[in-house]
Amino acid sequence: MRALVWHGTTDIRCDSVPDPEIEHPRDAIIKVTSCAICGSDLHLYDHFMPGMQNGDIMGHETMGEVVEVGAEAKGKLKVGDRVVIPFTIICGQCDQCKRGNFSVCERTNRNGNIAAKAFGHTTAGLFGYTHLTGGYPGGQAEYLRVPFADATHIKVPDGIPDEKLLFLSDIFPTGWQAAVQCDIQPTDTVAIWGAGPVGQMTIRSAILLGARQVIVIDRVPERLAMAEAGGAITINFDQESVIERLNELTNGKGPEKCIDCVGMEAHAAGTVDAMYDRVKQATMMETDRPHVLREMAYVCRPAGTLSVPGVYGGLLDKIPFGAIMNKGLTIRTGQTHVNRWTDDLLRRIEDGQIDPSFVITHTVGLEEGPEMYKIFRDKQDGCVKVVLKP
Repeated sequence: MRALVWHGTTDIRCDSVPDPEIEHPRDAIIKVTSCAICGSDLHLYDHFMPGMQNGDIMGHETMGEVVEVGAEAKGKLKVGDRVVIPFTIICGQCDQCKRGNFSVCERTNRNGNIAAKAFGHTTAGLFGYTHLTGGYPGGQAEYLRVPFADATHIKVPDGIPDEKLLFLSDIFPTGWQAAVQCDIQPTDTVAIWGAGPVGQMTIRSAILLGARQVIVIDRVPERLAMAEAGGAITINFDQESVIERLNELTNGKGPEKCIDCVGMEAHAAGTVDAMYDRVKQATMMETDRPHVLREMAYVCRPAGTLSVPGVYGGLLDKIPFGAIMNKGLTIRTGQTHVNRWTDDLLRRIEDGQIDPSFVITHTVGLEEGPEMYKIFRDKQDGCVKVVLKP
């Protein structure tokens, strides 16, 4: 089969690789009908996340049709079922899964000992996302083996296009969880850093959850226009002061809820801390660039909440923890507990409350994937979200 394969920093190729096979009775094989490039994939493309190996298959936003089912998964799946595959691999049986904390499943990371050394405890296995999270082949391919498939799937109905359903795999529930964990109240101003795909889903989620005012910070015109179309007030940080504009929009009090949809590769050209971070990162004295976290901690209203769906991989510097502690801020983070949210979100799609396909700007064949990684990273050609059709 064909698949997008990592061969090193900025080196993704469309290769011919062996077809996946059933390896365990709980496995299933799906024929991929649609997959997508995620902003988190760019952390691998630029090799900011450790644990990638030459030959790893990329991708964790995938859906398709079941073509083979292991003996122990047959009670939940059958050949022909249409499924979306969450990026988190879950057993459904451990203590964390029983609590709905699916992204920290205790059993699915087959390299859990490595993850425990890096993070203190293992987290769930993830598709196509480094050997820290199990080294599982990803779904930017013609076929995908789904481990623990009896639990790791979302059945979806026929008659709804892939484009409306695909993002149940990651960015839609990620944006939803980012907003939900803010406990949004009708009087709240929600400020969102980053108007990429997750940021766009967070905007719509915050509005659906009843925020009084949603403000988005970015600098890419196409992203800002999409955010404004979704009901957000926009701030272009290249053209105006984020702090001054947020104070103006909140009568000097600051937003109650602040959400980091950027993560470890924050771009804030010209700011002192951004230049500091780039030097520290280049000299391997810091792994991530946390400009957004610093800014959120500074501007957030006292007793407010910082929500962090943006991915971080390691060690951060100059975090103003004194401001966080003295202002009494709550920090909520985490990879997304996808299956906790998907029943509700699927219903909202079916009811017409939201059509997640609005975010798609490019749909191409798998063979064009390597070039689209570069276009997506460099924000060329108005690119906000790429869907691949194997």
